[in-house]
Amino acid sequence: MTQTTGILAEIRHLLEQKANGRYGLSLINQQQHALQGAWLAEREGRGDAMVVAALLHDIGHMVHDLGENPADAGIDDRHEELGHAWLQAHFGPEVTEPVRLHVAAKRYLCAVEPDYFARLSTDSVKSLALQGGPMSAAEVAAFEALPQHREAVQLRRYDEQAKVKGLETPPVAHFLPAVARCLTGSAGERGSRDV
Repeated sequence: MTQTTGILAEIRHLLEQKANGRYGLSLINQQQHALQGAWLAEREGRGDAMVVAALLHDIGHMVHDLGENPADAGIDDRHEELGHAWLQAHFGPEVTEPVRLHVAAKRYLCAVEPDYFARLSTDSVKSLALQGGPMSAAEVAAFEALPQHREAVQLRRYDEQAKVKGLETPPVAHFLPAVARCLTGSAGERGSRDV
């Protein structure tokens, strides 16, 4: 088994076998949330890196068994950091940085878009308080200076939209070719996928 085949099998296992727990307070599970995010990115014609970041943005929940809703227990699970650390061994910053920054992007959007907070789901509101609340002006400036901040904001928007009960999406296997193209040492992102 090659290294690429091994990591693809591991990602597939995580998404198909370890992502069945409820996603926060939503009526969907982690797998449905991941697939909906990736499907949104793909349907908008985003490149492989954004599709893969959307698919794997909550991988930290799956590789570290953080429970279904740590925020309910008053715990900031730091899943974005756990996921980023795991992904760095396999992907470049075009995938890993939006994942690392998707929680910061929520704080950022709450600071710069007056109506963004009102659109957050109940579980996102709970976790926002644990994650530091809306950014200060200095934090906004620092966030905007990061190379992948725009991609993180886009990922955050998919994250918020990917909570629809009963939405049909392609299966995990559909997204694995994009994952393979983004693996470190592979051909990398090749631009927008045909949809």
